[in-house]
Amino acid sequence: MNLSEDPAIVLRGIRKEFPDGTVAVEDLDLKVARGHIVALVGPSGCGKTTTLRMINRLIEPSSGTIKINGEDIRSLDVKQLRRKIGYVIQAVGLFPHYTIRRNIGTVCRLLDWDKKRIATRVDEVLALVGLDPDEYGDRYPNQLSGGQRQRVGVARALAADPPVMLMDEPFGAVDPIARERLQTEFLGV
Repeated sequence: MNLSEDPAIVLRGIRKEFPDGTVAVEDLDLKVARGHIVALVGPSGCGKTTTLRMINRLIEPSSGTIKINGEDIRSLDVKQLRRKIGYVIQAVGLFPHYTIRRNIGTVCRLLDWDKKRIATRVDEVLALVGLDPDEYGDRYPNQLSGGQRQRVGVARALAADPPVMLMDEPFGAVDPIARERLQTEFLGV
């Protein structure tokens, strides 16, 4: 990254120590340029998920600074911050009592999009992840396979066109053919 560029995400001196003394992340510095994709790679337990959770303020760092688009995330309202970040977790986290359409449109509704815009966008992202809106839109999460639920989680994260996407093993439960298609589609977005 050119140092003169204004990075979308900056982590400086990030450390996370849990109350039991476990240090999950130690002195992490990272800059992510706008429009770039960065993968955190490492063995299980090395702090990848913890880092993503700190960026989204699901947990707070013990020390250090995290900025998104130049703003220290601690100065932002947590709800407003999270509405600007698409977040896909390994466990998906769909609302079981919501239809697939309603799950995907959740953030769009929080952003006060009108119903027509939400309906159009939900159908677009369902198609993008390879799920026919007419076939899957009115189902509930328990009526889908694990891979299909994972795709719905990706669709939900993409729905509001967030400037930042955090993905924690987003394609882990998806079959290899669908995984390749989703990765290709995601890189093209």
